[in-house]
Amino acid sequence: MVRCYKALSNPPPSCYNLRKVKIHVRRLRSGNGSSSSCAGDQHPQLESPGPAGSAGGTPSRRTRFRLQFPQLALRRRLGQLSCMSRPALKLRSWPLTILYYLLPFGALKPLTRVGWRPVSRVALYKSVPTRLLSRAWGRLNQVELPTWLRKPVYSLYIWTFGVNMKEAAVEDLHHYRNLSEFFRRKLKPQARPVCGVHSVISPSDGKILNFGQVKNCEVEQVKGVTYSLESFLGPRISTDEMHFSQAPPGNSFQQQLVTKEGNELYHCVIYLAPGDYHCFHSPTDWTVSHRRHFPGSLMSVNPGVARWIKELFCHNERVVLRGDWKHGFFSLTAVGATNVGSIRIYFDQDLHTNSPSYSKGSYNDFSFISNNNKEGIPMRKGEHLGEFNLGSTIVLIFEAPKDFRFNLKTGQKIRFGEALGSL
Repeated sequence: MVRCYKALSNPPPSCYNLRKVKIHVRRLRSGNGSSSSCAGDQHPQLESPGPAGSAGGTPSRRTRFRLQFPQLALRRRLGQLSCMSRPALKLRSWPLTILYYLLPFGALKPLTRVGWRPVSRVALYKSVPTRLLSRAWGRLNQVELPTWLRKPVYSLYIWTFGVNMKEAAVEDLHHYRNLSEFFRRKLKPQARPVCGVHSVISPSDGKILNFGQVKNCEVEQVKGVTYSLESFLGPRISTDEMHFSQAPPGNSFQQQLVTKEGNELYHCVIYLAPGDYHCFHSPTDWTVSHRRHFPGSLMSVNPGVARWIKELFCHNERVVLRGDWKHGFFSLTAVGATNVGSIRIYFDQDLHTNSPSYSKGSYNDFSFISNNNKEGIPMRKGEHLGEFNLGSTIVLIFEAPKDFRFNLKTGQKIRFGEALGSL
């Protein structure tokens, strides 16, 4: 091994001159027993502590092998990555990282022994331009297909994702001019009867990822993976915009949302697969007072990815609708995902999602309480509320008495109109 024992007067950056390193290696391998002195103070003196009993400290065969110039050159070359800016570092490390995860038997693992470290899978996935890909997919969906091509394309999609076209209001595949119309197909009125007994129904078709009581200002996106309630909903809205927010400002964010004594905060997460019905409806009788739009990433919200990336729902673009129902605070959040950059709320014509540019961490607020409409937007249970262009996620966070109970199981399939829970 090579060891420096003379301090440098002006330590250079980690990217050393390869030519000088090669000169020192040659001097050590020349057989000179004494340590080579470097000309001037710019070069460190090198010592090769050979094994015990070796004459004059001559390097062993193993040490000489480690001092071979190609390995040192590779070390210095990989070390240059740390001298680059962050964008340049990602650009230089991407190709090797992708090969590292794709090639069999860890073909690039020897590079980790000489200083290279692969970018983590999460960082690699976050750097994918999902917003750009989603906008491109959205434009592709709006391209009108020839009549002869519609049935083969839609039939392949139906077979892949198990779509039940018998529930569609229009079963003729030739009726849908493009993929976007097919994704947003309407159902027959009798296909989804709305349960009138229970207080909260499912706003959409999907799969139950998680549900329960909110604890310690955290919500589970999947079992064992949580995210901050305040990061997800954003800062508390002023009492001027939401007349029912009367909690003392000194309490925690969770306590500020609870407006009635004896109530608790509950949540429910519903994942919409690509083959599900893509419209969502009002889960109960309530009044929408405020809309908050968070521009953000459009990563996949598949349960497998949700277990992989912490606070995934806080990173993704989402639209939060806040209001109140008979028991206090109520909110419904539509979370965007890859290829689901378009989130539409029927009564909100000013909402525009998946813009080409946005400021990270920013959000846009819009109040439905005005001089002409002081009560907000009233919604009836089962009424049409909005739609996705493809499957995504709905998150319900609401206040209810302590005796509220969910009638669900984690992982179960649910359809719009079926009961979530009741008192």
